[in-house]
Amino acid sequence: MKVAFTTSDNVHVNAHFGWAKNIDLYDVSPDGFDFVNTLEFGGDLKEDGNEDKLVPKLEALDGCTLLYVSAIGGSAAARLIRQNVTPIKARTDQDKIDEILGELVKTLKGNPPPWLRKVLQKEAGIEPTPNFLSEDE
Repeated sequence: MKVAFTTSDNVHVNAHFGWAKNIDLYDVSPDGFDFVNTLEFGGDLKEDGNEDKLVPKLEALDGCTLLYVSAIGGSAAARLIRQNVTPIKARTDQDKIDEILGELVKTLKGNPPPWLRKVLQKEAGIEPTPNFLSEDE
């Protein structure tokens, strides 16, 4: 699955989605993770209520499963969710991308939470089966 991170230094999840000039993309599987590339965005990205500036980012994230951000507006989060990208807020601006990726790989190897299992099944083209023991059913 593809996982993205808003970053200003390519090390930490430390950029607001709307203002991020860089979004790092990784391929993640139970076997590990690989850096894909850095998406770069220019122009006037400051907070100004102009949501048109989000369109290139939303298009570039098509096909991603998860997006880690330091912050994100409600409208942008809703737009991402509609295109099946789950935004996740980092705990702090010091959260390291490689540590999050390591935790994600461990989760995929073990027992992913129900919401992530559903996402993975959908990506694999498998119709999710009802699990009456899962906490979100």
